[in-house]
Amino acid sequence: MKIILEEFPEINDVQIDQFSKLKKIYEDWNNKINVISRKDIENIYERHVLHSLAIAKFIKFKKGTTILDLGTGGGFPGIPLSIIYPDSNFILVDSIKKKIVVVNEIINKLGINNVQSEWSRAENLDYKYDFLVTRAVAKMPTIIEWSKGKFKKNSINAITNGIIALKGGDIDNELKNIKEKKIVDIKDIFDIYYFSDKKIVYVPS
Repeated sequence: MKIILEEFPEINDVQIDQFSKLKKIYEDWNNKINVISRKDIENIYERHVLHSLAIAKFIKFKKGTTILDLGTGGGFPGIPLSIIYPDSNFILVDSIKKKIVVVNEIINKLGINNVQSEWSRAENLDYKYDFLVTRAVAKMPTIIEWSKGKFKKNSINAITNGIIALKGGDIDNELKNIKEKKIVDIKDIFDIYYFSDKKIVYVPS
């Protein structure tokens, strides 16, 4: 939790309370359903929460923005971002039902009211959104294909909306045919060894 306060000293008491409760809730659920690897649960604030919040350092979502978190798993990056941006709307989607059950319990226990969830495959979604965020759910060309026609027209973020993906390792081959993109090394945002090979990949809509 300390690492979140160091990187986001501006968060208010409600947000501090939500982040501080987050680890215990995930630990309890991990004993029932393995939503986070056992080795990562002790480092949840660094490897999951802070990793998700790299997006909040990359872009500031405006009030009323709609963000779809595709393949949210246990709620990352969507849940940490929804805490940081209580005036934005988040849709957390996963194709595995038990993970959506966990997501629903976590948002209820934390009192997060700007999130809805859906158990669905990406290709079956019928939402319109300003941004799609995701973490290691698929290769970028596939994500681009899934999102075609889904970005809002007349969006409040019309100049900037698009896909923001958290990626790791060698992604050169995956991105070689995508002409318009921006790649940011997360190690330049957070000076922590864990992020040495982690990146944000942004592709405008």
